Amino acid sequence: MRCKFYPPFFLCLFIFSFSCRQGKNKDVEIDSSITILTSFNNLFLDSPSLAGFLNRNPTYQRFADQFYNFYKERNYEYAWFDTSGLGEQSHNFINLLNTTISELHDSSLYDATLYKMYKEFHDVAGLKKSSREALETELRLSGQFFKYAAKVYNGSDVDVTQLGWYIPRKKISLSALLDTTLLGQNALPASNELINPGYKKLLPFLSRYYTLQQEGNWFLLPEPDKPLHVNETNYLIPKIKTRLFQLGDLSYHDSTDIFDAALLSATKRFQKRMGLSQDGAIGPKMIKEMNVSPEKRIQQILINLERMRWMPPQPAGDFIYVNIPEYKMYVYENGKLSFSMNVIVGKTGTSTVIFSGNLQYVVFAPYWNVPKSIVENEIVPGMKRDSNYLSNRNMQIIGHDGNLPVVRQNPGGNNSLGRVKFLFPNNYDIYFHDTPNRDLFTATNRSFSHGCIRVGEPKKLAEFLLRNDSSWNSVKIDTAMYASKEKWVKTATATPVVIAYFTAWVDDEGILNFRKDIYQHDQKMADKLFVKQPTGLH
Repeated sequence: MRCKFYPPFFLCLFIFSFSCRQGKNKDVEIDSSITILTSFNNLFLDSPSLAGFLNRNPTYQRFADQFYNFYKERNYEYAWFDTSGLGEQSHNFINLLNTTISELHDSSLYDATLYKMYKEFHDVAGLKKSSREALETELRLSGQFFKYAAKVYNGSDVDVTQLGWYIPRKKISLSALLDTTLLGQNALPASNELINPGYKKLLPFLSRYYTLQQEGNWFLLPEPDKPLHVNETNYLIPKIKTRLFQLGDLSYHDSTDIFDAALLSATKRFQKRMGLSQDGAIGPKMIKEMNVSPEKRIQQILINLERMRWMPPQPAGDFIYVNIPEYKMYVYENGKLSFSMNVIVGKTGTSTVIFSGNLQYVVFAPYWNVPKSIVENEIVPGMKRDSNYLSNRNMQIIGHDGNLPVVRQNPGGNNSLGRVKFLFPNNYDIYFHDTPNRDLFTATNRSFSHGCIRVGEPKKLAEFLLRNDSSWNSVKIDTAMYASKEKWVKTATATPVVIAYFTAWVDDEGILNFRKDIYQHDQKMADKLFVKQPTGLH
């Protein structure tokens, strides 16, 4: 059964349980200095009133701890009202809700009762409505704020480890966030620190694809008999130009059937942002990506927006970021991109794990302690076929583990780890390393490894990590890499490493990129996040 996507109404998509995820909130003491005489208004509620509200409104019960912490800390003084009526922050928040609902096409953040109450108070001066209605509006505004902040800043309440994600999710105190918001001049003064920069860049493209979906004139492009090249004419070219114009790669609509310079430029742009070979020829792989429907791209964007909500704050100093589906490493110095390089990641059966760590060691001329699984599945069968199998590969047996030999490959040109490896201790036995198979870095799809990450420019990475150590320079690094003896070097400071998985993002040039879901993580996310089409009427 195919998944059906319901843009405005899919949201059993984001169901939260923050008290479970974040653990018990710390006990908050009542600020007894806040009284009717000292406060900016004389509106107070009490604990039984809050309990009654939560009993009447089970949708907010998952935020019970946040409610009690927030109001207890302010001695149960109203937050959204003063003696003249609704405060300015209530208007800011309603506007923010409207914007978010429109951007995400997310009806779950719309509360008809709240909007009705808000309008009734907004349309009158002062507090001419009953105290019971003011209390209900006050608490609904707080509850809707918790619901909004939970969704936008923390994401859906799913067990991310079931989705192969082991980067610790960021945690936010929703009650503290509400308190900070009410003290500020804007709807959410802390939003820049709480929202991943990638989220803010990707979100606007969601509206573009909703527009494409609503226009409803999407058509499937047939594959040409052979790849199309510049200066050729073909009946398919007008359709291809229309599609590239729809997607923003061609700047103007052109119905001619010639493969001109403008189409060549648009073709290479599209190929680049899809991770295809930028050869300028229009063949089956490009047509396949051009045929992906707006509905599918919307789902892909939403999945990646969700992942971006989980990401911890970006480090201000040095850090290394790897995006697995992009086959790319980005190296940051003092929070700014210093350089990037191609990488090779794990193949489907031995996928690279999504996690974070701290790089602490550079190991020159490394030994390779061959994993037990490789010894069993590759080394032992090879030894049976060829008595010189080990010596031809610069390997030796250094012990036994039960019936299996313990095999180590010595430093050298054919060492599987190349001339250097980079260690960030973790439970997954994953690290960065060089490789003797340099030709693999030119491949479009680079998932060839047993799980570790092979780096395209290992010496450049070593120079970066040791740049502040005066005892190391380019010549000494070369010497250590080509030595016959392994040498471990501990870096002066640990460098944070994040190995992530994003199949949709916006790059530094503001261009939207998509990549293939090489490990099927997107599909697993979709199964948890989106409503499936009903099989029939009931």
